[in-house]
Amino acid sequence: MKKKRSALIAGSIFVLMILIICIVNASADGGYMFTGTFWALVPPLVAILLALITKDAYSSLFVGIVLGAVMVSSCSFTGTLDTVTVDGLTDAVAGNAGILIFIVILGIVVALINRSGASRSFGEWASKNIKTKVGASIATIALGVLIFIDDYFNCLTVGSVMSPITDSKKVSRVKLAYLIDATAAPICMIAPISSWAAAVSGCVESERYSGIELFIRAIPYNFYSILTIVFLITISVLKFDYGKMKKFEEVAELTGDLSKMDLSEDEEYILKTEGPDAKPKGRLRDLIVPVIILIAFCVWGLLHNGFSAIEEGGVIEAFSSTDAYVGLPWGSIIALVVIVVYMIVRKVVTFDEAMECIPRGFYSMVPAITILTLATALKNMTNALEAGSFVKMIMSNADGLQWALPAIVFVVACLVAFATGTSWGTFGILIPIVSVIFPETSPLFFVGISACLAGAVCGDHCSPISDTTIMSSAGAHCNHINHVETQLPYAISVACISTVCYILAGLFAEAGITWLSLPVGIALVIAFLFFMKKTSKA
Repeated sequence: MKKKRSALIAGSIFVLMILIICIVNASADGGYMFTGTFWALVPPLVAILLALITKDAYSSLFVGIVLGAVMVSSCSFTGTLDTVTVDGLTDAVAGNAGILIFIVILGIVVALINRSGASRSFGEWASKNIKTKVGASIATIALGVLIFIDDYFNCLTVGSVMSPITDSKKVSRVKLAYLIDATAAPICMIAPISSWAAAVSGCVESERYSGIELFIRAIPYNFYSILTIVFLITISVLKFDYGKMKKFEEVAELTGDLSKMDLSEDEEYILKTEGPDAKPKGRLRDLIVPVIILIAFCVWGLLHNGFSAIEEGGVIEAFSSTDAYVGLPWGSIIALVVIVVYMIVRKVVTFDEAMECIPRGFYSMVPAITILTLATALKNMTNALEAGSFVKMIMSNADGLQWALPAIVFVVACLVAFATGTSWGTFGILIPIVSVIFPETSPLFFVGISACLAGAVCGDHCSPISDTTIMSSAGAHCNHINHVETQLPYAISVACISTVCYILAGLFAEAGITWLSLPVGIALVIAFLFFMKKTSKA
């Protein structure tokens, strides 16, 4: 009954929005009313609203795509179909082809590791060496921090490796998804050698600083990313949760229900072939070695692509110029071949079993691929409606007090990334604007750039249509909307403290002590969590 009511509400909103768009279009000259105005943000906002109402990401994203296409085509029926098919879905698949290949290969590697029995061996090892729930959480955070090369790689690898451990310690799958999500984009955004550093470097045009130098100088002021890690560690050590997360954790502890999604065909197959009585051939090293091989060749792929794009320079310059959409597929394809050979030589899988893992790995990633394609298609609609022009216009009018500008930039970046589901697109839009607001000679130049980057990560972290959020729920194998709802209070808490830090940085700039904002922010995070824990017991 509840699902039928949600579907009715969603359908009513969709029909109402179509009628409003057609009426507005009829009163204006074609699509003039939609392009470069607030209307450009309506499709992603409606998609987010419907996702929260219906708890279904697929239909919500598709509705957002259709609404955007109706605006782009000025309410033409054939134009809408063409926009959805070509400009939306087809371009989304073509634009993400490299990442989709990378995701499929990760799924195959995970299937190989599972088929060899290495995951079970790792779970047995972990159950002997990681004794507590706190230890499982800290180990998950540590692994997330170590895999800083790329957020997609981080999400899927950490989820597959750590889920046996967190399951044994009764950590709910939505909590695992949060631990993954909070150590994916935030870590990549403060790691000089990552696909994110390369993306930021490519958006920067500076006469005094190279892109990677500016990125490194901005790291100490990326309050959201740094404070998120502090928040994670503190909340894990305190053994404390609040909001909807607390309910999931209590159910997991009392009943053992981790709210894990139904077993995929791949997992059912593994249970049948490697039940409780089966002795796995794979050992702990058969999990560690493939992961190392995958990381090593992915780094090589990124570097190789970067060096081929520059005439001279070192590792930093190569990472600044690399294309992750090319480098990651290169590295992962070679890594897959090496891993298959390694496992066959080790006799933990046969050639036929390795080949069976290829379609099974693909099947396990179909939900993630589908949502990522839909989310990218929705982003294409917002780009076609020139949402960036609207944001630029709003930001150019933000001529308030100088000390408040970093906080304003942070909040605007949060809102744009939340509505569009992309942090890369957000800082791509805002960095040129921020560079105008804060001249390179200003003491707030690096703070302003960091505010833009931190806000992009924060909005991306909160958004249900973000690819990183989608990958995190896929990596933890939990319901996507449950993941969004449980992590939102945590992300908003850190965002509020980060806003305070940017206000303080603006105030401290005159005295040349902007660095003091970070220690204050760390103290505020710890004090906030102690306060929340104390009040929850009262």
